[in-house]
Amino acid sequence: MDSEVEIELGESGGRARSRALLAAFFIGAGVNHFRSPRFYEKIVPPSMKGEAKRLVQISGVAELAGGVGVLVPWTRRLSGFGLIALLAAVFPANLYMARRPEHFRKIPSWALYARLQLQPLMMLWAWRATRR
Repeated sequence: MDSEVEIELGESGGRARSRALLAAFFIGAGVNHFRSPRFYEKIVPPSMKGEAKRLVQISGVAELAGGVGVLVPWTRRLSGFGLIALLAAVFPANLYMARRPEHFRKIPSWALYARLQLQPLMMLWAWRATRR
């Protein structure tokens, strides 16, 4: 285990910073699912509204676990795959928001569409940051 810690501390600063930022992003997002659940429940597409509370809780736990897992060398790769799957799973919520901007008046329409463009970039970030 000591050698793993030494390798972690000795790796390139850019990759380590990217991984730390990725972890912080998902841990923060996961915490927000429990601090502001109504916001997340509101963005669940109508076809899944009956399960909104449970879906928000599950996705919050998944974000927390994925974010923490990115920081642990022996779970990093699996966490990366999990975060990519999670990003794919929540894409319908982002699509719903972009297609129904009248339901989300506090968020500019351009931002709703920008989220759609960010999704594949987030997936790429998760993949690249968790390869080692």
